[in-house]
Order: sequence, then structure tokens, then C-alpha cells
Amino acid sequence: MKKYISEIIGTFSLIFCGTGAMTINEVTGGEVTHIGVAITWGLIVMAMIYAFGETSGAHFNPAVTIAFAFAKKFSWKEVPKYIIAQFIGALLASTILWVLFPNSEYYGATIPILTPWRAFILELLLTFFLMLTIINVSTGSKEVGVMAGIAIGGVVLLEAMFAGPMTKASMNPIRSLAPAIISGHYEHLWLYITAPILGALLAVISCKLVKDDNCCNSHC
Repeated sequence: MKKYISEIIGTFSLIFCGTGAMTINEVTGGEVTHIGVAITWGLIVMAMIYAFGETSGAHFNPAVTIAFAFAKKFSWKEVPKYIIAQFIGALLASTILWVLFPNSEYYGATIPILTPWRAFILELLLTFFLMLTIINVSTGSKEVGVMAGIAIGGVVLLEAMFAGPMTKASMNPIRSLAPAIISGHYEHLWLYITAPILGALLAVISCKLVKDDNCCNSHC
């Protein structure tokens, strides 16, 4: 149970701080700023990887969990349990934000300003870069090591910084689903569920082409 509880707490922290920064930015008319939101995302990802990397692998993202299973670094039997844990954590975070900030309309919901197919390509590429980093700094399905948190948190910050204004830089189906449920904004939710999963799977495939021993080793 420890790994599932870790995924619940980690995903909760991620969504609470990340979409919380977006929500507070919304209700205060931009006090946090776009750069502040991006830094918040990067730092909370980094912190949670150091907190729970040894316990659950610090996935906090169904796309990452599915990609690790696809890479044979994680059991397919564990995938539904991890995704349920991530969903519980994310929904709980969005619910608390709804209680705290009733004036918010979006609660960090991901609504692109691009046309859907362009947003789809951007989200796919963002998740591709993220998963490429994750799978190269992880050990098996565990994101551990001195540099793992900095590398992964840095990529999240980087991508939130430049792509946030376009698609909100979700890279995570659960991160988009929970605010959508609470805010009622389901516009283009399909692309935020499918694009990250496809992007993460493509990262595994490309990794296998260049680093066979790292990505295909099921005995990590």
C-alpha cells in the first residue's frame, strides 16, 4: 500500500501546488504571473520526486506509468492501481481548491488557445521530451538519484515556461482531468488524455533505438 499512498500524496501535492498557483493567479488578476506558475510546477515536481522516488517511483502521471510498463520496466498489473491512486490524489487536490477559491472559473483547467490539432502535436512533443528525460535518468520505474529530481523538474519548468500560454503544458492526463471535472470545462479534454500517452510511448520507442540496454532491460 505504501507505493499507492505515495502516488496519492505526490499527485495531490503536484496538482494542489501547480493548479493552485494557476487558480490563485486567476483570482488575483495575475499576481503569481506566468513565470511564477511555471516555477511552481517545476519545483513541486522536483520536491515530490525526492520525497517519493524511492517508494513508488514518483510517477504521478498515467502517461508515465503506461510508458514504463510499455518499456518493460513496470508491471502492467500495477498500471490500473497507480492510475486510480493518481486520480484520487488529483481529484482531492482540485476539490480542495474549489473549496478554497469558489470565485475561480477554471481551477487550472487546460484549455488551449491553439487549434485542437496543433495543441495535440504540442502536448505530444512536450510529453515526449519529458518522458525522454524521465526514462534516461530513472532506474527501472523509479525516479531516483541526485540529479533525477532536478532534471525532471527542470524539464517541467522549461516546458511550462514556453508552452504554458499555448496549451497550459499539461503533459499529464490526470492533471487535466481533475480540474476539468471540478470546473466543468471539458473542452478538448480528449487531446490532453491521448497526446501525453502517445508522446510518452514515442519517447520509449525512440529511447530503445539509441539505448537498447537502458530501455529494454526488464531486470532493472
